[in-house]
Amino acid sequence: MPVFMFSIYFSSEEFALNESENSSHPGHRASVKMASTGVNTSTRRRVYVVGVGMTKFEKPGRRDDFDYPQMAKEAATKAMQDAGVSFEQIEQACVGYVYGDSTCGQRAVYELGLTGIPVFNVNNNCATGSTALIMAKQFIEGGLANCVLALGFEKMSRGSLKQTYHDRTNPMEKHVMVVANTFGVEKAPMAAQMFGNAGREHMEKYGTQPIHFAKIALKNHKHSTNNPYSQFQDEYTLEQIMNSPKIHDPLTKLQCCPTSDGSGAAILASEDFVRSHGLENQAIEIVAMEMATDLPSAFNDNSCIKAVGYDMTAKAADRAFKNAGLSRDDVNVVELHDCFSCNELITYEALGLCPPGKGPELIDSGNNTYGGKYVINPSGGLISKGHPLGATGLAQCAELCWQLRGMADKRQVSNVKVALQHNIGLGGAVVVALYKKGFQSRIQAFATSASTEDKFQSAAIFKEIKSNLDKDGASWVKKMKGVFCFKVKSNDGTEGVWVVDAKNGSGSVKFGVEPKGDVTIIMKDDDMLNLMLGKLNPQQAFFQGKLKIQGNMGLAMKLREFQSAAGKSKL
Repeated sequence: MPVFMFSIYFSSEEFALNESENSSHPGHRASVKMASTGVNTSTRRRVYVVGVGMTKFEKPGRRDDFDYPQMAKEAATKAMQDAGVSFEQIEQACVGYVYGDSTCGQRAVYELGLTGIPVFNVNNNCATGSTALIMAKQFIEGGLANCVLALGFEKMSRGSLKQTYHDRTNPMEKHVMVVANTFGVEKAPMAAQMFGNAGREHMEKYGTQPIHFAKIALKNHKHSTNNPYSQFQDEYTLEQIMNSPKIHDPLTKLQCCPTSDGSGAAILASEDFVRSHGLENQAIEIVAMEMATDLPSAFNDNSCIKAVGYDMTAKAADRAFKNAGLSRDDVNVVELHDCFSCNELITYEALGLCPPGKGPELIDSGNNTYGGKYVINPSGGLISKGHPLGATGLAQCAELCWQLRGMADKRQVSNVKVALQHNIGLGGAVVVALYKKGFQSRIQAFATSASTEDKFQSAAIFKEIKSNLDKDGASWVKKMKGVFCFKVKSNDGTEGVWVVDAKNGSGSVKFGVEPKGDVTIIMKDDDMLNLMLGKLNPQQAFFQGKLKIQGNMGLAMKLREFQSAAGKSKL
């Protein structure tokens, strides 16, 4: 059995616990003036999502017990339970919906309690949910509240969206004029015409083919099969998608989002609230969130691409990345507004995920799904998940928080660090947000459960160590006198954390807890197994980069005791 020692010297920095991830993002606490608003970002407080919840999105009218107060109560209750907070701790509520009478927000919130808090009703078309979210965020970052509920819901009529009022100016008239001046107005639903014509324009300008839009729908329908909240969970072939009923060229029925009933909710909190309530392990920071509206180019350039929000999306995205100190390459997972497949492709370019005209290449390369550079709409997107207007932005937030917390089950994207949200409403409004884990050194990267633990080969090692501690923990504690944190990465990038306490009481072995110890050992799963069985030389492993140690080097050398015990066991 090789001796676990290293005959070399290391600088103190090599083994210092890395707390840099706890520091603010570049520019986050710096005194940076935002040119668009003149707001000094140094005065802003950090904002975290500490709880999310949503209903399953349903076909309108499918459930008899699904009026908006009931669906809102379900989503908000789930979010509060997720955060471990009561309604009495919520100081304000921002509630979004498009279809409904005034003060529906109050009526929905009354299902949760009657505490007299302010309730703000929000309507920004399809961006309503994210508008409620950014309003809640601003209350916290401005110091007006410490815990705010963002809630969105929609009870919709079946079929395509229709104009509600006919005795006043339609807020979409300028956008419709662009359609009339370019491809002309047809009998198809107006939203499908606007986004479909944007797709036509992209085809004419860049040579994009109808199959590229169909491939987006193919991807999103496939993603939705793993989402229990999705209205549709059916997978289709490319031929089925392209041959489904034509809505407006190049869009077919399976490339258009359905109308839906449903609700989503998020609990936002300040840093003080997070720390005082012990929510660090689930807090997801909104590191940047920007809203923009239409620019002159939307109406003056006779471009359907610009009329459906390309330029305002680009502006909001540029500001968000700049204020977060992040680049597009930092992003792993994206939830974007795919109301129609054409819009998803155009949004790739508007967000800067690829250069203008290169959306088709991103699709053909597979860099928009699992195994590629980005996983876009792992939830199934609006096309499959559904689109209850007021809930969509909050459902996107929920999905991205689950991804960052490692709780997306079969949809889980490997090694998520940064998530990007895009929610747009014609008329117009767009919200772009960036999310990261709030407390990097304290939050476990992936969900913890017995089934998750069993996916690691080296789990057998820690079971043996636990068995030894159970038999004679006191002597082990006397001999080891330390807390060992093991961060083990599987082949798919999933991280498992074991903490072996051989310092207190009779010792213990815990999986999926706060990754904190006197020394931290970082290895791949198979390498950890081989090391502990004596099949991998520790010195060689270190020089090859297979073994990383942070913290107390002297304590790390005591691992040979665990190694010997595991090697003698029958695993």
